[in-house]
Amino acid sequence: MPRFRSFVLSAALLATSASASFAQAPAAAAASTAQPFQVEYYYKTKWGAFDEFKALFRKNHYPVLMKEQAIGRIVGVTIAYPTYHGTEDGRWDMRVTITFKDAATALAPFDNSAILKELYPDQATFQKEERRRFELLEAHWDLPIKPEDLSGWK
Repeated sequence: MPRFRSFVLSAALLATSASASFAQAPAAAAASTAQPFQVEYYYKTKWGAFDEFKALFRKNHYPVLMKEQAIGRIVGVTIAYPTYHGTEDGRWDMRVTITFKDAATALAPFDNSAILKELYPDQATFQKEERRRFELLEAHWDLPIKPEDLSGWK
């Protein structure tokens, strides 16, 4: 792959209507109504490959997320694992929830090549390890979510 791309591309495809409404809104209105925007990223690894996948994620992708958080694009990152098992077709091994500053930030094109060059000067090794990380997957999906405000519920 010529350059590592952010997983946000899939989220952008799933949330086309959100991006369209932000694109049409004036900048001032979008800024005044900006709410955090969350996307859950699910990873299902091949049997026996999870530890290697997790090590590569921690080495090569987590620092990129932390750099994006440092520059304000991302507000928070959480990682979770299932405690029990489910059916094979519904199985996932790791969920990464990224909270972006807002939908406009999450859906806007973002070139992370400068971050990747800074964090990983040996791009050949980085690209090789990223290819390996994705080879270890059986499935991966991105799910933009909308948290419910329960303050008005009784």
